[in-house]
Amino acid sequence: MLRLSRFSFGVGDRFAHQASSQLRAFEKIRAQGIEVVPVWNKSNREHSFIGSEPSSVRAAAEQAVRESGWSLPWHTDADHIRLETVDRFLGSSDFFTIDVADSIGKQAPSDDVHRFLKHHPELFGTLHIKGIEESIFLSGDALEEIASKYLMAVQEAGRIFRYIEHKLGSGNFIAEVSMDETDLPQTPQELLVILAALADEGVALQTIAPKFTGRFNKGVDYVGDLDQFAKEFHEDLCVLAHAIERYGLPSNLKLSVHSGSDKFSIYPIIRQALAKSGAGLHIKTAGTTWLEELIGLSESGDEGVAFVREIYALALEQIGALTEPYASVIDIRMSELPDATEVASWDGPRWANTLRHIPSHPQYNSNVRQLLHVSFKLAAKKGTRYTDLLKKHSDVIGQNVFDNLYTRHMKPLFLG
Repeated sequence: MLRLSRFSFGVGDRFAHQASSQLRAFEKIRAQGIEVVPVWNKSNREHSFIGSEPSSVRAAAEQAVRESGWSLPWHTDADHIRLETVDRFLGSSDFFTIDVADSIGKQAPSDDVHRFLKHHPELFGTLHIKGIEESIFLSGDALEEIASKYLMAVQEAGRIFRYIEHKLGSGNFIAEVSMDETDLPQTPQELLVILAALADEGVALQTIAPKFTGRFNKGVDYVGDLDQFAKEFHEDLCVLAHAIERYGLPSNLKLSVHSGSDKFSIYPIIRQALAKSGAGLHIKTAGTTWLEELIGLSESGDEGVAFVREIYALALEQIGALTEPYASVIDIRMSELPDATEVASWDGPRWANTLRHIPSHPQYNSNVRQLLHVSFKLAAKKGTRYTDLLKKHSDVIGQNVFDNLYTRHMKPLFLG
């Protein structure tokens, strides 16, 4: 079976120009004694916005791997796919993020619920899960409510998994199940029920992305109760270990943290939990590469600054359409967005300081950063004008991509 390594890191590359710079970060952390494998991910929505095809992701990754001599595994992720979008990824992906969040909360047929309850008498009553101090108690009513809420989503995951398996063959791909893009976090009890149901469906998932408490906004730090996150993350790790043993799920099953880029405040919590438990991690950082491209252009001179200024002005004009698809993962305070007249005088260092995620810097503005994070389609509409700038200024851009991934993400996550 194609097996996902203990530590894997999802990296986005909207325009398929930064794979080599990203891979340098993986080589650097490997030289420090930590093996982390790259997973280049791009969703159907992002391909649609940019006008690219999944094959471009794999081609860029293959070139970077070939040129660097990278010898560890690497993968390309069909990110947030559904049954109606999976086909275009089958020829170029070996990792599939099965997104069933839209089916959460849809009432499952009562016959299916009762069949599940009958099949799992071990879930009733008091459960003692190794590593969790307080026992878990599920009454019949509570268990029925959880099953009713999640069975439709699990069954959808099963249909998609079996479809991919039919097309690619058993053991020839890595499956992740994503349930994070929903309103409420999953409790450890709910996660246990979900994993039991996924086992029933025959979904050999190697990573699962639950919804955690708090806000995981795009490109900015975690917003929430750190103690609560630490408790949830630890208990979810314990539930996964229990489910692996009890339900025969893949032994390398691990948690996935989506929108995990720049969640600086939770990185120490995650690192300590992984060291204590020996568990693995998959984390996705996605769109921050595009922001590093803008930072690099800001530092490259007048031509790059003019382009960044132009994209920001367009983003202000189209802010409603740009932010609507990401409403659940951004929090932009409109009053703290400078207008186009104000930024017209900004030089390159000012733009770079505004966008670079160093919250302690007096010029950093998380609202500008979030708006531009979701505005990559505006650059795509510029066609070769943008990609030619990426080529022309590849050195300074590449250094920013590397520094961001290694220094601000990998080191605190894996080295401390």
